[in-house]
Amino acid sequence: MKKSALLLMMSVVLILALAACGKTEEKAGETTVTPTQEISVEASNWKFDKDVYTVKKGEPLKISLNNKEGMHALQIPDLKVSVDGGKSKVITPDKAGTYNIQCSIPCGSGHSTMTAKLVVE
Repeated sequence: MKKSALLLMMSVVLILALAACGKTEEKAGETTVTPTQEISVEASNWKFDKDVYTVKKGEPLKISLNNKEGMHALQIPDLKVSVDGGKSKVITPDKAGTYNIQCSIPCGSGHSTMTAKLVVE
């Protein structure tokens, strides 16, 4: 009787552990909807390819980051968004304004000036 109770408890623990592995967590601002607009940011040593990226408010936006030179990641602090090099995120900016884009990986002497703007109209 003790062996079967122990086996039953171990089975329940295993099932709960496996169930927890399948859960995903969605970060703030990210959506699983199909984007209707996209910006592709290209990063090289100490600069992004554009100074300003302009998008529309309330429409799903795919932000992609491609590292042409060096290792970079970008973040938009006021939108709570960060994108690693070679990856993308989909967000829906719901408030018009101008947001700072900055490199979030210390990439050398010009790191502090590696910035751009995202304008949400």
